[in-house]
Amino acid sequence: MSLAVAIQMDPIESINIDADSTFVLGLEAQRRGHALFHYGPRQLFLRDGRVRARARPMQLRRERGNHFTLGAEQVLDLATLDIVLMRQDPPFDMAYITATHLLEHIHPETLVVNDPVHVRNAPEKLFVTHFPGLMPPTLITSDRAEVLEFRKEHGDIIIKPLFGNGGSGVFHLVPADENLNALLELFTQLYREPVIVQRYLPEVRDGDKRIILVDGEPMGAVLRVPAAGEARSNLHVGGTATKTKMTAREREICEAIGPALKSRGLVFVGIDVIGHHLTEINVTSPTGIQEINRFDGLQIEAKIWDAIERRYADGGRRRPA
Repeated sequence: MSLAVAIQMDPIESINIDADSTFVLGLEAQRRGHALFHYGPRQLFLRDGRVRARARPMQLRRERGNHFTLGAEQVLDLATLDIVLMRQDPPFDMAYITATHLLEHIHPETLVVNDPVHVRNAPEKLFVTHFPGLMPPTLITSDRAEVLEFRKEHGDIIIKPLFGNGGSGVFHLVPADENLNALLELFTQLYREPVIVQRYLPEVRDGDKRIILVDGEPMGAVLRVPAAGEARSNLHVGGTATKTKMTAREREICEAIGPALKSRGLVFVGIDVIGHHLTEINVTSPTGIQEINRFDGLQIEAKIWDAIERRYADGGRRRPA
């Protein structure tokens, strides 16, 4: 089965081929004989009811400094393709939401991964609230009094923007910290959305575990350990990836959320677990494939493509004549 696959992503020239999950997804698609096209979210448009993109044929190879070749730009009607991978990085803002609305016009006849409707309906820090008993104590609010009351109850807290990503804007406030009011003023100036406040989990010093699920099934995990003096474990802010194994509690979390992920067409998902608590469900552009592959000798990208091809075949989707 040879498929026409468009990848909606950030500029291909700027990626780190040793860490980027989209890169290995593209390599695996190419290995299977699928034709690849690349376009950025700003090249996506709707005209006269047809969703199109200014895209370029793409070839990939694992060669640093020479990892891609792009062909001549062409305007593609995305309804004539088989698969679209929505893989641009967050933030999850109105531009991101608009892209899901546009791609909804072609899905599922052209299979969009992840399902754009459920990407839109499942922002990382909100979707997780639908699974009671898995999260740490959490408050989502714009009300200063509620934040102060939450802090009075829990003392040691984390405060962060509701639609932030990559650890940006995450603050750890110990009970004696006097900066809460100033932070709330800052967040009010920068964001119109509520903030999210959670009880601080001291287990984060041991690491934040990223677990990859494919069609609701856990494939593997990597532990991200924060640097000394840092409350965030994200790799791009200095966290270190280390080999790990999934615990019984983490498998319990995956079993609790897996069916909901699969039924919503969320094929490739990354969840974050600290200690015994689920903190985020990442459905927009999850990462972590290459780190887990290296530690555990896996090829998670092959499992993802197996799931995509099954969904494509089960839907009987074919390009229109």
